[in-house]
Amino acid sequence: MKHNILVTYFSASGVTAKAARQIAETAQADLFEILPETPYTPADLDWQNKNSRSSQEMTNKGFRPPIAKHLANLENYDTIFLGFPIWWYVAPTIINTFLESYDFTGKTVIPFATSGGSGFGKTMEGLKASCSDKTLWRPGKLLNGASEKAITHWLDELSL
Repeated sequence: MKHNILVTYFSASGVTAKAARQIAETAQADLFEILPETPYTPADLDWQNKNSRSSQEMTNKGFRPPIAKHLANLENYDTIFLGFPIWWYVAPTIINTFLESYDFTGKTVIPFATSGGSGFGKTMEGLKASCSDKTLWRPGKLLNGASEKAITHWLDELSL
């Protein structure tokens, strides 16, 4: 098993978690879930309600939701897959919390996302701003309902 690859992800509804597990299994990578200190309820995730928790967080780009548990050994990994759902055309702000909690200098970060209908938008710009300029970013990939074969093909393209 390769221990220098980590698949880390935030999943509010389980869709991103499924993609993360497929990547981890295919790449023989370790898996780490980014959990909010306060779990999201269905009402929190109601994007149509401008007063819902997720709507309020995404309106305030400087907000950083606290994370429940921290990864003790990021230094052991060279390549980090970073998964999340697309919220309001970008990554949820908890992803910025995660990125700002560690030093990714010299690491390769490969984002992947799931979305109900939008693409990556300006996601990469927002993520890069939360890391050292010495972080190597690979292009992000939208994995809505990606099959095991499609994920294997993507990892082959990445030479992993």
